[in-house]
Amino acid sequence: MAQKLWEKNVQVDKEVETFTVGKDREMDLYLAKYDVLGSMAHITMLESIGLLAKDELTVLLAELKNIYAVADRGEFVIEEGVEDVHSQVELMLTRRLGDIGKKIHSGRSRNDQVLLDLKLFTRAQIQELVELTNGLFEVLISQSNRYKDILMPGYTHLQIAMPSSFGLWFGAYAESLADDLQMMQAAYKVCNRNPLGSAAGYGSSFPLNRQMTTNLLGFDSLDYNVVYAQMGRGKMERTVAFAMAGIAATLSKLAFDACMFNSQNFGFIKLPDQFTTGSSIMPHKKNPDVFELTRAKCNKIQGLPQQITLICNNLPSGYFRDLQIIKEVFLPAFDELKDCIRMVTHMMREVKVNKHILEDDKYALLFSVEEVNRLVLEGVPFRDAYKQVGLNIEAGKFTPNKEVSHTHEGSIGNLCNDSISALMQNIIDGFSFSKVNEAEKELLA
Repeated sequence: MAQKLWEKNVQVDKEVETFTVGKDREMDLYLAKYDVLGSMAHITMLESIGLLAKDELTVLLAELKNIYAVADRGEFVIEEGVEDVHSQVELMLTRRLGDIGKKIHSGRSRNDQVLLDLKLFTRAQIQELVELTNGLFEVLISQSNRYKDILMPGYTHLQIAMPSSFGLWFGAYAESLADDLQMMQAAYKVCNRNPLGSAAGYGSSFPLNRQMTTNLLGFDSLDYNVVYAQMGRGKMERTVAFAMAGIAATLSKLAFDACMFNSQNFGFIKLPDQFTTGSSIMPHKKNPDVFELTRAKCNKIQGLPQQITLICNNLPSGYFRDLQIIKEVFLPAFDELKDCIRMVTHMMREVKVNKHILEDDKYALLFSVEEVNRLVLEGVPFRDAYKQVGLNIEAGKFTPNKEVSHTHEGSIGNLCNDSISALMQNIIDGFSFSKVNEAEKELLA
């Protein structure tokens, strides 16, 4: 059995070990290639301050690149008896290179290692989320432009209210995603700061060059104060989870609309057959299961910030093992949200729109406000016009004029989709992913 990095002569009780390790080895597989990347930056810095010889650095970097490739292919394994990803990487190096492999941990603690791994993993996941969200955004804007002239009912209190349009409906969710990514950008900036060198939360007596590892890994800056770097564990995850919850909330609301509008009582849209399922006894059924599951999964993701808060809410400064449990709820959530975005993107691209909804007389009262406004434009005071139309409705004498002319910014006739797209592009540009990508590429070159 491999020895733990921290183990001396006394072995821990097996039941205690099982309880304390929990799902950590499983969760650490998410972090494997980022642990290797962090080690590459760390040992490059160690060589610059004289704690590694140049030839030692050369062979260590070559072997770490091999391990990175294994992890990148999804073939990295944490062996039985090995506690975590940090131990496994060091074990693999020591097997191949002997005592040189034991030198990589100088000036480091597993505390700042896992902080670093989590930040490198999270910023990569955020980039994927942003790209997927932008893909959905583009589909929604495209559908908004395509169906900009197709009217549909607008609702308040689930009562028919005023004319809306599919241009507005699709475009509204697109703009919502832009705001969601604005929140994600703020979370990304909290994430993209370097904790490496904070060790166990109190720094090191080695003359570490923390700015060097910051540059090598493409971070925006250091987490400067070593105590704060450790205090950031849990805080970063919670902040990112709030941003993920924003995207999830938009998807959940869209899913509810789609389920409702697809039902026979509405008949506004038709979901693609390949995205619906049937009933075991009712041959006519085409159920919107994809959107129903999206709604449930996204509502679950909206609970993630509260889960993280409750795990770390009453902890003082310093490291505590409680923080390990955050991994179990945080790391898998990215795949779940990405899956939801992909499915909604497919659905929104293929959805069919009913172009004749407002031909049904039950929607006639949608145009009451249009009639009030027409009278006002003819010189009737608003309150008198409102009363006149209301009395006509009560008497059954209201005849709608279904011509709609809305011209102000963001209305049926002036969707401002170009401005919304420009807003989104500006937000995406603000992430500056290229800086990080270039730094990682150079480190692995």
